[in-house]
Amino acid sequence: MTKREVTQLSYEVTGSAIKVHKELGPGLLESVYEKCLKFELELNGYDVKQQLNIPVKYSGATIETDLKLDLLVNNTIIVELKAVERLLPVHEAQILTYMKLLGKPQGLLINFFTNNISSSMKPFVNDFFTELPDDG
Repeated sequence: MTKREVTQLSYEVTGSAIKVHKELGPGLLESVYEKCLKFELELNGYDVKQQLNIPVKYSGATIETDLKLDLLVNNTIIVELKAVERLLPVHEAQILTYMKLLGKPQGLLINFFTNNISSSMKPFVNDFFTELPDDG
């Protein structure tokens, strides 16, 4: 995937999250938004994995853990959902760690406990993004 394709996918995932938020509004459990966003993304033809286990490489071994990411879209973008009063640094650390452990170029941290998803959402990129080919 190129940088432009990842950026476009991120834009489309954000649009789907906005649609879910407009229909449901704030105040529901994170799990409800997760299921609805997965449904919306799949409706639009995306491959979405939900509650995916994240193994940890430690001392040359792969350790199965209880770490689970919320959504993985097209095996490229990690989507971590929250329904909290405010996002904390630990939420950012969580998604950055998931991105690193799985080698994914982009992550979206989306908080549904808001009046405006666009202003509360945080996109993240890491070294895997900078290694992607440029377009053109």
